[in-house]
Amino acid sequence: MHKTKFMAHLTHMVLDWLRRNGFGRFAALLPLSLAVLPVTAAAMPQSAWVQAVADGFEARVVTDAATCPLLMTDKGEKAMTPRAAADPHFPLLCSVPLTKNLTAMSIAGAALPLPKAQPQRILVLGDTGCRINGSDLQDCGDPQKWPFPSVAVAAAALKPDLVIHLGDYLYRESPCPPGNSGCSGSPWGDNWPSWKADFFAPAAPLLASAPIVLARGNHEDCTRAGSGFLRLLGPFALDPATACNPHLPVYTVDLGGLTLAVMDDAAAPDTDIDGTFLPAFTREIRNLGNLPAPVWFVHHRPIWSPIAGPLDIPVGGNRTLIAAAGKSLIPPTVQLMLSGHIHTFEAINYQRRVPPQIVAGNGGDELHHAPRDLRGSIFQGRSGVMVKDGLSVGGFGFLLFVRDTPSNGSAWTVELYKPDGTMEGTCRLTPGADGRRARLDCPDLAGK
Repeated sequence: MHKTKFMAHLTHMVLDWLRRNGFGRFAALLPLSLAVLPVTAAAMPQSAWVQAVADGFEARVVTDAATCPLLMTDKGEKAMTPRAAADPHFPLLCSVPLTKNLTAMSIAGAALPLPKAQPQRILVLGDTGCRINGSDLQDCGDPQKWPFPSVAVAAAALKPDLVIHLGDYLYRESPCPPGNSGCSGSPWGDNWPSWKADFFAPAAPLLASAPIVLARGNHEDCTRAGSGFLRLLGPFALDPATACNPHLPVYTVDLGGLTLAVMDDAAAPDTDIDGTFLPAFTREIRNLGNLPAPVWFVHHRPIWSPIAGPLDIPVGGNRTLIAAAGKSLIPPTVQLMLSGHIHTFEAINYQRRVPPQIVAGNGGDELHHAPRDLRGSIFQGRSGVMVKDGLSVGGFGFLLFVRDTPSNGSAWTVELYKPDGTMEGTCRLTPGADGRRARLDCPDLAGK
């Protein structure tokens, strides 16, 4: 018998004996205790993680084995099934839906994080890959120039209950030029070696610390790494008849009194309106009003967020999504908009019927510049939306949302961290009286 199957069989026998003989509390610890046992290299997965999907949470594993491993839990073993068969570009990918009553689980002896019904500490980051695209290059081996591996270690040390990634995972789009030491030997293209180098290997500490919610970025559209994203990280079952689905419907994540609504806006151009998916974007934004408040609207491309334009005037906005929002703008159920795409940190309050916006696209890729003070921002289109007050903070980093005690309602402290885990400052997300549209205040960041 293969060693992995033998260990799974042995674990199942011991778990069953413990339960039948009244030692259930020890059964809960067994899958984790098996993590210290030696496992052969062939049995070890390339990567294993837990992610939110359209109907709950799944455990997933990428493996070089010919068959899927077992997920060992305190409630017994669960058979993982192929999500995508091995092909010349990717190994076998397996998955299994999770039930809500688990207290411990592991794959090949490695413990996996469990979803929490009401996360108190939510880690947020985005735009994490190392850029290799023609002559536009980052030094992937220099933590000052590509800090995502350091970010993942520091973020995991904060012990989050949940991670939200705002999209753009894979930036290795072309071969490293000959003689360039910063990316020498790097894989490139939409394949497992590139995905592993740009995301799964550096993100391993973070994936081991908490389940993850994943937005699709424009680097994961169908002209770039869309097929790999849908295979590895997509929230819906794969359609074997479709090589790459250019637009996925919104999926929601219930966080116990807070709903995440995750929209796929990979196919929403910034500077012109592509009408192909405009009706879908319009419908999806309107339908946010049908969700129980409060809602965090999670998507990659921010609707009204600026970068530095001529004379350092803040300009920007996504024309497609501005058109989709139309005159009705954003439903009042939405408490916060949470996006990446712009490679900096921004916290914005608006003057019209629009919830505040946080941009957290500074997780590792080349940084963008935005003026410190975002008042006076000029946005495309004719939505009439203006910045009431807002700021940007340059540099790489990530965020941690910390929920207040229940007596303080659903307010959150938003902690801004540098890549080494040093806190740079905080903001407060304070909901309105009905728990809906909120306000962001960042007094100790305003002068930085």
